[in-house]
Amino acid sequence: MKALTVLIDMDDTLEDLCSEWVKYLNNKHGTSVKHSDITDWDMTKAFPSLERKLVYAPLVDPALWENVKPLPGAVEKVQQLINDGHKVVIVTASHQDTVSPKLNSVLFRYFPFLTYKDVIISSQKQLIKGDVLVDDAPHNLVNGTYKGILMNAYHNAKYDAEANGFVRANDWEDVYKIICQMAKE
Repeated sequence: MKALTVLIDMDDTLEDLCSEWVKYLNNKHGTSVKHSDITDWDMTKAFPSLERKLVYAPLVDPALWENVKPLPGAVEKVQQLINDGHKVVIVTASHQDTVSPKLNSVLFRYFPFLTYKDVIISSQKQLIKGDVLVDDAPHNLVNGTYKGILMNAYHNAKYDAEANGFVRANDWEDVYKIICQMAKE
């Protein structure tokens, strides 16, 4: 099996930001949006009664990040990828104001085997060299030199991953199997 460089996005790929973000907004503003209502990349479409700045304000509140948890199986499968000899690099397009709470409250808390040396912050993921990128945002997979694994989410359900040359994964068990298959090729 070939050792791969595996690039992994954070939000809604490694951890479940969207669910907590929706809960936060519902609690603060009395809305009743469900996670499944987020069917577009633009979160404001699900909260038409809120100004854009109110929808995005939770992202800079450390209290939000304290409640964000890894997706089921993410910790175990990332550790397993490392144990299998793959290089894992977390690649996030985080805004500068969210980097510290996100990394400290989520990544380093639940993935203590990763360090800041394993993190790249960039909104231009296509510039990063790797064998595979796991991401929930199709625009990050397009035009990359890596193979793309699209993590299934309500906001990307309408995107035709296969027609665009990407593999869709429903969960971290799928991600792990896909990467293992890529490593055998």
